[in-house]
Amino acid sequence: MDKKGNIIIIGFSFTGKSVVGERVAQRLGWELIDSDHTIAAIEGKSVPEIFAEEGEAHFRKLERRVLQKACSGSRKVIVAGGGAIVDPQNRDILSQRGVVICLEAKPKTIYKRLLESTQNEDTVPRPLLNVADPLARIIQIKASRQAYYATADWTVYTDDLDMEQTVDDVIEGYEQVRSRKTGTAKDVFPFIVTTPSESYPVFVGWDILDDLGRRMRQTGLTGGVRLISDDNVFPHHGERAIESLRKEGFETETYIVPAGESTKSIETATKLYDWMVGKRTERGHAVVALGGGMTGDLAGFAAATFLRGLPLVHAPTSLMAMTDSSIGGKVAVNHPQAKNLIGAFYQPRLVLADVSTLTTLPHREFVSGWAEVIKHAMILDADFLGFLESNADALLKIDTSIATEAIRRSAHIKATVVGEDEREQRKRMVLNYGHTIAHGLEAATGYDRLLHGEAVAVGMMGAAFISERLGLIPRDVVLRQRNVLERFGLPTTCSDIDLQAVLEAIALDKKVRERAVQWVLPEGIGRTTFRNDVPQEDALGVIKELVGN
Repeated sequence: MDKKGNIIIIGFSFTGKSVVGERVAQRLGWELIDSDHTIAAIEGKSVPEIFAEEGEAHFRKLERRVLQKACSGSRKVIVAGGGAIVDPQNRDILSQRGVVICLEAKPKTIYKRLLESTQNEDTVPRPLLNVADPLARIIQIKASRQAYYATADWTVYTDDLDMEQTVDDVIEGYEQVRSRKTGTAKDVFPFIVTTPSESYPVFVGWDILDDLGRRMRQTGLTGGVRLISDDNVFPHHGERAIESLRKEGFETETYIVPAGESTKSIETATKLYDWMVGKRTERGHAVVALGGGMTGDLAGFAAATFLRGLPLVHAPTSLMAMTDSSIGGKVAVNHPQAKNLIGAFYQPRLVLADVSTLTTLPHREFVSGWAEVIKHAMILDADFLGFLESNADALLKIDTSIATEAIRRSAHIKATVVGEDEREQRKRMVLNYGHTIAHGLEAATGYDRLLHGEAVAVGMMGAAFISERLGLIPRDVVLRQRNVLERFGLPTTCSDIDLQAVLEAIALDKKVRERAVQWVLPEGIGRTTFRNDVPQEDALGVIKELVGN
């Protein structure tokens, strides 16, 4: 059976899904299934009547059942309801069983079509009109769904197209997506990060940087772009990113900062503000962070604070950024006495991680990134840790499929945690495993001796040793963690560092509450606990061993 043998049309109401779907099916000689029409036939009443009398939960249950049955074959044009793509089960089945094509239109276009539809004597009730400001309601609902629409394989913008042009574009999109090489890491299976403040798509794939502009447009972004990168990354990937943006109509201005953690400062942020003022940056202009964790944190901080917030897009090019810092909305700059003290929670509009960009990383920086991936496995997914152990050689060689799968899994773990605890009130603190000591080491060495992942690896060992001292884990868990870290070439100790400087930095760490350090400690592989009662002598003894004092 052809797993991508269907055309699946999604989009907001009044983007033309039903009529376009019917014309596409006629043109191709395929079966047409319109989920809303099918549900109405089953229930013997219109969709608005089902919502009003039975409730949305009942409708969504019917919708899921209809779509699952529709996707069981091939050579079908399946028209899904406007909100169908929001359901994760629907997204999975639709992406697996067909080429998903989104019909887009501006809110004003949708509103105009909505008003025109009421002139039909046989029209059904339009709930969108039963509010004080229908256009504002359209904007609100559409914005809440935009991240889900952005996961489509292809998007057709229908505002200025007639029916035949739209049908042509749908069929062309289907053929182009089908012509791509399948069964490799070039296949992109996006997932959605959903937090109380924002929902946004994450795309992880091989050789997908050329899709940056298209994906941004799918999320509803238009106009100007302020692309921020560093002087190591931009020579490799900058022109390619700019060309992708240009093709989609984005006017791009670029600012290049020096590579390195010392750049992530309030002084650099101020220079960014001055540059954005000089470039007449407006609130609708998007900030694109092209680079590693430093660039993402710095650009994100600027986006969050300039004009009270600009749309932010992450295009991470380091392993650390792909699996950790680009997801979750933590943006910050460093203070001379401690890392990330000045920052905010500010979610991006989308994340696009092109795994192929890792091939241009310096070896040490690439290796450093595996610390965060291993961390995710250690704290939340024992099976994933086994995957990393079994595939270490292939991962270090950046095997196309295996590396993409590992990064996708790691990023999804981070997204799941963030969705449960956006602002680090409790659950998200688990992601700080190893970071208490790591941030102390980084601050004590002026952010220029250790890469972040190297510090995290040492910090993870410190947390494991403390956990062993408290009787929370046996020795074999400590040894297994050390073995996997060393297998990936990561350090597990760091000698000749000023112990007092490390301790002073830890005392300033963000995780300190009422002067008690909040430790994230392992209770086994994939399980952790929070402790603020670690005896000072135990923590001090472990840190002394790690830094060789």
